[in-house]
Amino acid sequence: MQTPKDLGFYFPAEWHKHVSTWLSYPHNENSFPDKIHTVFPYYNLFIKEISKGEIVNINVLNTEMQHKVEMELNVLNIDMKQIRFHLFKTDDAWCRDHGPAFVIKDNEKAIVDWNYNAWGNKYPYYNDNLIPLKIAEYLNLKTFKPNIVMEGGSVDFNGKGSVLTTTACLLNKNRNPQLNQGQIEKKLAQYYGIDNIIWLKDGIVGDDTDGHVDDIARFVATDIIITVIEENKSDDNYVVLQNNLSILSKSRLENGKQPTIVTLPMPEPVIWDGQRLPASYANFYISNAAVIVPVYRCKQDNKAIYTLEECFKDRKIVAIDSTEIIWGLGSFHCLSQQEPDL
Repeated sequence: MQTPKDLGFYFPAEWHKHVSTWLSYPHNENSFPDKIHTVFPYYNLFIKEISKGEIVNINVLNTEMQHKVEMELNVLNIDMKQIRFHLFKTDDAWCRDHGPAFVIKDNEKAIVDWNYNAWGNKYPYYNDNLIPLKIAEYLNLKTFKPNIVMEGGSVDFNGKGSVLTTTACLLNKNRNPQLNQGQIEKKLAQYYGIDNIIWLKDGIVGDDTDGHVDDIARFVATDIIITVIEENKSDDNYVVLQNNLSILSKSRLENGKQPTIVTLPMPEPVIWDGQRLPASYANFYISNAAVIVPVYRCKQDNKAIYTLEECFKDRKIVAIDSTEIIWGLGSFHCLSQQEPDL
């Protein structure tokens, strides 16, 4: 069978113009113990900012949930013509990981339907694993099925043939124990349409995805990578992030050139109920209208915003408080999946 790469498909960079953003509205109280009600106001602001530049497709459990969300969005004066609801049942809200991977070429779009196992069988995932196929059927798109586990938050693309990922996640035995690194690299190349893989190592403390790259390093242009660093040498993240910075400083792009590396601070530790949460400014989402950045009520917020303003001259930087959302162990990038325009 021909793969997406054989046919000329590739996964575009996140700043490529979107048709829409896909979301799965939060409902699983086990993901936000005793606090899910505090998440909705900030999540709804996230929807509002995305909707200023593109359609927002939202997966909901049932019509009752849809009506509740519609009322909340109307209170924010959101243009409801920009919102589409879908009765696609999910187990959780992390659409970056369970949503479809859209690949494009010329005048055609398709979906790669990776397997999803909730980061190594940590949580229920039956309904989430069906979402890519449901969306493909809704959009009437061709579907490719690699038959291995892959999550959207574990990879980041420059749209020219390079991808960022981590060994901690992709080589973890709770994902694809039957595959070695070379076999996984081949699947990445075949189904994402890439040529060059930059392997980082470990993720940040508190990340239950086993080291997703979207908490530590992201492409902000075809030849620029932004990566988080911890300035406090006694912090548990210090050495991990310095190691990744060192790897990036020696890395090469698909054209053989070195990328420009920009550093982004880490926020002060966010602790809830005795647990260190994976708070990171790298979990921003690049929408058509803005770059939506999680902030955490600390002094590093302003520095992170300024750094990203310098990286994205063509988009507004919008900061939304993620202190409540991060209790679910993810933020705005984890919650969203872009559908590219052709």
